[in-house]
Amino acid sequence: MSTHFMASVSAISLFALAAPAFAQETTPDAGAPATEDEARQERIYVTATRREESLQDVPLAVTAWQQDALSEKGIVSYDGLARETPGIVLNQPTANFNTITTRGIATNGYGANLQAATAIYINELPISSNGNSTILDPTLYDVERVEVLRGPQGTLFGANSLSGAVRILTKAPNPNEFEASALVDFGLVDGDALRQRYNGMVNLPIVEDKLALRLVGFYRDEDGWVDNLGTGIEGANSLESVGGRAHLLWEPTSNFDLGLLIIHEDNKPADSGLTNPDRGEYIRFTERPDLFQSNFTSYNLTGNYEMDWATLTSSSTYSKIDGKFIVDLAGTFNQAIPFALDAVGYDENFVQEARLSSADGGDWDWIIGGFYFNKRRDIDYDYRSSIDFLQARNLTGLPDEYYQSFSGYFDAIESAVFGELTYRFSDRLWATGGLRYTETEIQSHTLAGGYNSNYLAVALGGFSNVQLTVFPVAAADGLKVEADNVSYKGSLSFKPMENLTTYASISTGFRSPVANARAGAVSVVNPNDLVIPNGAESDKLVNYEVGAKGVFFNNKLTSNLAAYYIIWDDIQVQANRLSDQVQFATNIGQAVSQGLEFEVGYYPGGGFTLFLNGSLNDTEITELTPEEAAISGAELGLQLAMPNFQGSATARYDFNLGQMDAFVAGTASYVGDFPAMLPNVPGQPGVPAPTFDYTDAYTVVNLQAGLSKDNWKLAGYVENLFDDNSITYVHPESFLDGRYARQRPQTFGVRVSVEY
Repeated sequence: MSTHFMASVSAISLFALAAPAFAQETTPDAGAPATEDEARQERIYVTATRREESLQDVPLAVTAWQQDALSEKGIVSYDGLARETPGIVLNQPTANFNTITTRGIATNGYGANLQAATAIYINELPISSNGNSTILDPTLYDVERVEVLRGPQGTLFGANSLSGAVRILTKAPNPNEFEASALVDFGLVDGDALRQRYNGMVNLPIVEDKLALRLVGFYRDEDGWVDNLGTGIEGANSLESVGGRAHLLWEPTSNFDLGLLIIHEDNKPADSGLTNPDRGEYIRFTERPDLFQSNFTSYNLTGNYEMDWATLTSSSTYSKIDGKFIVDLAGTFNQAIPFALDAVGYDENFVQEARLSSADGGDWDWIIGGFYFNKRRDIDYDYRSSIDFLQARNLTGLPDEYYQSFSGYFDAIESAVFGELTYRFSDRLWATGGLRYTETEIQSHTLAGGYNSNYLAVALGGFSNVQLTVFPVAAADGLKVEADNVSYKGSLSFKPMENLTTYASISTGFRSPVANARAGAVSVVNPNDLVIPNGAESDKLVNYEVGAKGVFFNNKLTSNLAAYYIIWDDIQVQANRLSDQVQFATNIGQAVSQGLEFEVGYYPGGGFTLFLNGSLNDTEITELTPEEAAISGAELGLQLAMPNFQGSATARYDFNLGQMDAFVAGTASYVGDFPAMLPNVPGQPGVPAPTFDYTDAYTVVNLQAGLSKDNWKLAGYVENLFDDNSITYVHPESFLDGRYARQRPQTFGVRVSVEY
């Protein structure tokens, strides 16, 4: 443990208790007149513990975003959330390709073959996946809340919430009144790229108090700002996204409801946004567009039955995600030969959860439940040369431009039972304990009917006038990987005064094991390179945390503070064999992550508000054998993929302008630099990896000003005021010509919203 770092934490903790940090809620004193500033400080309830609780009383670090804040700031997906939420970093190479790092639990920002360490949920459906697959980049409109839970959530959210969870909770229909809303956003990116975003909602009470339908639609048409020299397309990374939700809610009695929710989104970036700094700031090069596209549909049926003593909830979800992962790999061999992968995946998921939670009131609160998750992913792998190259070299024998083509699938099953119990010794002191037992199973399969060839060897050897040898890909069943794990947590909460809640907790998490699809494979480019290992076992961590949430000085200062110490064992890492860039997963020793997260809100009156949030983090590898260092490329003492400091500050002034309400606001966000990958070549101890690099430390400033009256709002904005072009992500693999993501250029725009 770093003495210097812990001394800094202690100093900030003392300051924060004297001048507490932001808890994101307050409750005005009973009988006191509610000022306009106090009215804006809305009490927030969250369901991070699978039951509705005041944010101030939840014994874990939670940031809750509501729709008004998302709309006002123009946050439509993960990127805006990450910059203004302490303790998390978004690794976003391009649209539909997101990995969230929480509290430094990541060795790079990609994690190919590894399950994401931060789970992402839309209501009850987990949508996070392994790092080298295309996943949904969901539109955040008409949501009840987005809850960002930091620290392992293994007891209530299962495997793969190793370091945290992000929960997107959509709004339920209202059977009592008609509602409608619309939000239109027009922006101009980099001076000439038009950004159009359209959102709408209508809520229809079909039978008063009994039946309602809520319909939501959204459409995004956004010009790009990255030029692709290979395809000749300017603004190549344009985006078109369309989707919607239909939610039917039936409440036949006061104690029973049944809801059917259908969600569909089709998200189509036209090319990647990754760039090559050697070619220019916003320049990339591929023979054809890289496509990371996602088509998502889900069906959910949720029922709640309230009894005098408990509520029974059942949630069943079936979803399909079709994703394109089409990427130019020619950077592997410095563009010497055409080499690309056209992979199309088809996911089918079924999730069932049933839980019974105690009624409110009394000394005991409890919840018990069961969970089942089954995913089947079918993938078509087509490795591509090009017709022009084959003809120029007179390489024959292939049926078309694809030199390797085969299909496979895997099945992943997770089943669990879980429970939590809270005992209230008094209104000021309570304790919570939780357990979850999980079994996981995963197996991959290769289907018959595919083929491979000696194209790579012939093309790299410079040969011409050759008839390529084509041979079949045999059907094969991969290694079945099974594991069972127990997660637990315990916490003690104490309110030394009515407006201050403190807690101390211990919690654990784990990830599912990984089987390498090409275990035992020898490199055809360099047979002396390392042999791909079997896979990686589950990694586990223990999180020790203390926190304080308070409201002070007659509601003028609010706070949320958390300090943590994490021990991460058997770390799953993703590495790449140098000669042919084959990905594999393995385990290495131990890392320690320690840090402090704070949120501060200050309401001095007169329409002024100030919000501060940030996190200090120190994460490094503390145990590593020479064998583990050799196969992974890691080093003892290495800082992992998390900045030592990140934070943001927002200042806002609300005032009256004639008969209208007006505001001006500005936000400055800072993210420190961090290493984007492990530093050495796997299999070659001590040899620096040619891809090793750091992200940039950067600051981005956004400004907004707006008017509102009755049910409409008009706001103008500028994003990235100083047109910062810092590198925010570095891809760890050398097969890409463009491996660097940059800040979106300066954007001016206007948003108009209306509500009925």
